[in-house]
Formats: sequence, C-alpha cells, structure tokens
Amino acid sequence: MQLSAPADLPAAFRRAVAGLSGVDLRPEVVVSELPAPQRLAPHAVALHASVLRAGDELADGRLVVLHDPAGQDVWEGTTRCVAYVQAAVDVEIASDPLLPGVGWAWLLEALEGAGAQHRAAGGTVTRTTSERFGALVDHPTAAEVEIRASWSPIGEDLAPHLVAFGELLCAAAGLPPTPPGVVPMPSTRRKRPAAAHHR
Repeated sequence: MQLSAPADLPAAFRRAVAGLSGVDLRPEVVVSELPAPQRLAPHAVALHASVLRAGDELADGRLVVLHDPAGQDVWEGTTRCVAYVQAAVDVEIASDPLLPGVGWAWLLEALEGAGAQHRAAGGTVTRTTSERFGALVDHPTAAEVEIRASWSPIGEDLAPHLVAFGELLCAAAGLPPTPPGVVPMPSTRRKRPAAAHHR
C-alpha cells in the first residue's frame, strides 16, 4: 500500500504518513486509501480496511489520522487516530451484556500488543440486532458490533497504530491472534448478509 502525502503536510506528519506505507498486516486485512476528511483538522489521512477470508468479508472499518500543528486540548497532543470498526456477530453474542466491555478490551489489547504508545483513549462500543419482516422474513436475524474509538499517538511513528487497528479488526471478525509463522485455521463464521455492507 502506497499512501499519498500532499506537499502541504507538515514535514513531521508527512514522514509519519510515509511510514504507514511499509506496514505489514495480517494477510486477511486488505487496506486502501480513502479521501481524507476536510473539517476535522487542518491535515488528515484516511484508510479503509476489510478482513476477508475465503471470499467473505468478516469485518470492515476506517482509520483516520488527524493532525493539527497547534494541538487540541482534548487530544493532549497534535495528532489523533480515529477508528471505526463494524463486524457481524452471532445474535447470542450480541445479546451478551459483557460484549461492550470485551470490544473495548480488544482495542486496548491491540494497542498494547502492537507497542502503540498513546494517551487520552476514548470511545464507544455499540451492538445492534435487526429483525426482518415481510419479504425479508426468510433472512436470519442480523447482529453487529460497532466500535468507535480515538486516541493520541505518542511520538511520530504511526506504524504500530495501523498494526493495532488491523488487530482490532481481526478481533472483531472473530479471528484469533496469530503468532508469527503459524497458519490460522479456516474461519467457520457465516457469511455476512449483503445488506450489512451498505451504510
């Protein structure tokens, strides 16, 4: 993946963005660049990522890295990572009252495991179920978990934060952590309904 780095980016942020291009993620994670948001900060880059296995999309999300040379108080710094992840889950899992806490733990564990030093982390975990009626009654009840989170990287190296984002996606998709050199077992999760891909 080769990210574009506009010439008007501050030098330190341009170097940080360039460092994202060489990050190696798990083979199930497919990343592409998105148009960056214009109103959240003076400078930004945005990525889309999906977790794919055997042709099925198990999770998808976005990572936006914002940069304001003047800093923002709530960030406690000049750079902020903003992540959004959604994944289909079994209805039984969605109904578990522990799921939101588990979803937040996925993020913290991913950041720690990747060595992504940060401060001021915050976010929400939302679970939804969709009952279908009428012409759609033959489709199974759908359930999803959504994680929205942001944190401020410490230092200029953004690579560990992209790695953490990829691991968060894989955790939401139900993939176990994979030690280096170990081939993961095929997933047994059902294919996501097509309607879940569109928002």
